[in-house]
Amino acid sequence: MATLYDQYGNPIDLGRLKEEQAGPTVTGVRQVISGHPAQGLNPARLASILREAEDGDPTRQLELAEEIEEKDLHYQGVISTRKRAVTQLEITVEAASDQAEDIKAADLIRAWLDRDTLQDEMFDILDAIGKGYSFVEIDWDVSGNTWLPKGLEWRDPRWFTFDRADGKTPKLIGAGGQQEDLAPYKFIHHKAKAKSGLPVRGGLIRGVAWMYLFKNFGLKDWAVFLNRFGMPLRVGKYGAGASEQEKETLLRAVRNIASDAAAIIPDGMMLEFIESKITGNVDGYERWCEFLDKQVSKGVLGQTLTTEVKGGSFAAANVHNDVREDIERADAAQLAATVNRDLVRPIIDLNLGQRARYPRLRIGRADQVDLAAFMPAVATFVDLGGKVSASEIRDKLGLEDPDVDDDLLRPRGTTAEPPPLGLPPPAAASDDLSLAAAGDREGPLRDEVDDLADQLDDETTAAMDAMLEQIKEILDGAETLTEAARRIEDIYPGLRPDELAGKIAQALTTADLSGRHEAL
Repeated sequence: MATLYDQYGNPIDLGRLKEEQAGPTVTGVRQVISGHPAQGLNPARLASILREAEDGDPTRQLELAEEIEEKDLHYQGVISTRKRAVTQLEITVEAASDQAEDIKAADLIRAWLDRDTLQDEMFDILDAIGKGYSFVEIDWDVSGNTWLPKGLEWRDPRWFTFDRADGKTPKLIGAGGQQEDLAPYKFIHHKAKAKSGLPVRGGLIRGVAWMYLFKNFGLKDWAVFLNRFGMPLRVGKYGAGASEQEKETLLRAVRNIASDAAAIIPDGMMLEFIESKITGNVDGYERWCEFLDKQVSKGVLGQTLTTEVKGGSFAAANVHNDVREDIERADAAQLAATVNRDLVRPIIDLNLGQRARYPRLRIGRADQVDLAAFMPAVATFVDLGGKVSASEIRDKLGLEDPDVDDDLLRPRGTTAEPPPLGLPPPAAASDDLSLAAAGDREGPLRDEVDDLADQLDDETTAAMDAMLEQIKEILDGAETLTEAARRIEDIYPGLRPDELAGKIAQALTTADLSGRHEAL
């Protein structure tokens, strides 16, 4: 095989493709054990974590993103909703053209996509939505002389960094913390941009982290408030002559009664519960946490109405849903572009060789085609001389390209009977649709050219019938096919093809005139 080059011009080392490059290690820098920077988080510490990422060390920012997704159920819900919305969309593959080799390339991708783990693999790639970027390593299977991924393994983004010169070129952190180049055709590197800029600053986590911090402060204050004012004040009373031991016994009873719901005290002592009297607005903590959750919903989903059901008009709900679908389409387009670059092209290059055009994978909701309006419009366009690719129409209808051996549907009124013995089969239909024959026009659209075409058709048929009659007589009188073929060759000059040739010439002239007439 000739040397292959990736989309960036780097030569492909087929040997390295068979080896794992970014797997975890026990003692090296790529350990699965993670830090927990969310513990004791405060504004100063959060600002330091974000600055570290900007300066080239995003480790703590990525660990924080992992923790927030685990601990904050609201963020976990909305980010998971956004990712799963894309993973459940329809995936289609469009051939680069109707040429046989391009259809073969598209079929190769379609066959590989038919796998049970595809949704989970796409979900892992979309980890970039929250963190800004993700890395998935391709585990190539070379059995059967075919290069196909047998698995797409999520790799911890903490194990990667970016070139200090441009802040964009991904590098693998190797032994001793040294930066290694990623092996070509070995990784799917996805960038999900919440904003323009460097990848480490493109994830949603940088905004969500502040909301998480403020919400944690609010929840802590809310818990303290409920502890103080949600329960009545407990007061123990003892007599003037109570001993120190009796006082300590009463104090323990007062402290434990809230959790134990029971206590014993010496005779002569008493417990009194004083209900707290709270004045002012007492739901401020709840409204503060709800406000912060809404900001997270806006950042992740672009709206709040699909997560906060508190009234709202039907029109407002439709607007919010449209915003969410806009984000869904954008995520799907970014994901498709990444997969086309880092997965589709390597599969084609390794199996079929490099080419100028590649099949395109598309992710999105299927277009709702109004067939009652679409097909007549196509027919009219073709009647006016427009050319339409049959594969394009099949894609619109959601139909696959037929195989050579498929039993094909035919127009009404036609049969699938084999051609008569000795005559060649009809030519295969072109992929340019011809939805109406020139002689089918009736009514006011007919003109002199149409009448001439009908006359020539009748005359040509008569000439052809005369030739076939002569051949039929020879076949009836011959004892073998060899004898029939020899007799036809002997009388060939007498078949008088001149008349038929003249009719064909007239038909071609008529077709030319008809086309010019239609154009005018």
